[in-house]
Amino acid sequence: MSRSAHPAGPRHADVLPEGHYTAPPADLNTLDPKVWSRTVERDEQGIATVAGLRVTDLAEEFGTPAYFLDESDFRARCRAWAEAFGADADVFYAGKAFLSRAVVRWLHEEGLNLDVCSGGELSTALSAGMPAERIAFHGNNKSEDEIRRAVEAGVGRIVLDSFQEIVRVAHIAQSLGRRQRVQIRVTVGVEAHTHEFIATAHEDQKFGIALAGGQAAEAVRRALKLDGLELIGIHSHIGSQIFDMAGFEVSARRVVQLLAEVRDEHGVELPEIDLGGGLGIAYTSEDDPREPHEIAKALGEIVTRECEAAGLRTPRISVEPGRAIVGPTAFTLYRVGTIKPLDGLRTYVSVDGGMSDNIRTALYDAEYSVALVSRTSDAEPVLSRVVGKHCESGDIIVRDAFLPADLAPGDLLAVPATGAYCRSMASNYNHALRPPVVAVRDGEARVIVRRETEEDLLRLDVG
Repeated sequence: MSRSAHPAGPRHADVLPEGHYTAPPADLNTLDPKVWSRTVERDEQGIATVAGLRVTDLAEEFGTPAYFLDESDFRARCRAWAEAFGADADVFYAGKAFLSRAVVRWLHEEGLNLDVCSGGELSTALSAGMPAERIAFHGNNKSEDEIRRAVEAGVGRIVLDSFQEIVRVAHIAQSLGRRQRVQIRVTVGVEAHTHEFIATAHEDQKFGIALAGGQAAEAVRRALKLDGLELIGIHSHIGSQIFDMAGFEVSARRVVQLLAEVRDEHGVELPEIDLGGGLGIAYTSEDDPREPHEIAKALGEIVTRECEAAGLRTPRISVEPGRAIVGPTAFTLYRVGTIKPLDGLRTYVSVDGGMSDNIRTALYDAEYSVALVSRTSDAEPVLSRVVGKHCESGDIIVRDAFLPADLAPGDLLAVPATGAYCRSMASNYNHALRPPVVAVRDGEARVIVRRETEEDLLRLDVG
């Protein structure tokens, strides 16, 4: 295959107002461990490997595009979170990040709980053997059928998201002769430093019941009066991809204040507080995420301090990492197709996937890294934009990256940190087939979510 260089775009991105880079990295062949799963490295021939398997062999066996999930890394991150928070706290994996029956079994084996937010996620969890009492059920608009299924299954908690849902869950639980454990999700008026669409604790959004105006206090009043409910605590979630702990401190202070008001009015100290998830991961070398033990220490100190100030016993803390566990454990493997240099601007590199397997760049302006993984190259770095094959100008996977000037059709590119939300939010836009998820561990690879086929698409199209 020809490796002749294409006419190069600019070597520096400072000509582009929207560019995120000012200079190319020192070495395009280095795979920064901050953004790749723990078993990824290059072999002696410069080919990237994961769990000891060459990406070239994986592409041959499973095709591209495909998600490759490092099972050992996933399990190690589960253990790190569980150990960081210890026996006196609960870690609920946020299934919305990525869920499959294999993942549910791993979570169960590693001792984590599971947070679901739809009937489909609940069905997946139960079918894979997750004990119902270790499941929390979220959602701002749970249907009566979903609530009934959750109560019948015996889920450990349902997170109430509205006044209507308080009555709805209580009625269904009572009709089934159950007393359902619940938490009330409150919006605490904290706007996390994140994208508008993934900041979830400011008041102008669809989730939760506002602390402002006494609404959350009224929700507690109503829940405590209903025989079908056992109110066990308060839930708060301030956003996603957050690195700064300041927002959690403000949130915890306001939630503890509500707990004190509940004690003063009702003589009840609610035993649990859930601070949600949203902790960030490294998508690029510039990101600097915290380790689980740092997060656990910081959150524990915040809650303990605020409870001591309010004269409350410290409640049991729950957290809900999803992205922080699965995000770094996977990468997406693509094959290069068309390469289109635009003189004085950048080079467009088209791959065989796109916004159907990673919508986050288009939806959230998310940033990703990318690397040539089927070989190394000493060619000059060229400012590039990695795009997909869909009929949309916004079909962008990596907005700004440096790739070698000798990149050619047939080369393999990998985008790390795609374990969270990429497969979960994947679509059939342009009738694209959603890629498989392949688990890799100790030199072995197996499909845990198979690639869609055209027969799958036509089976749903009943004419």
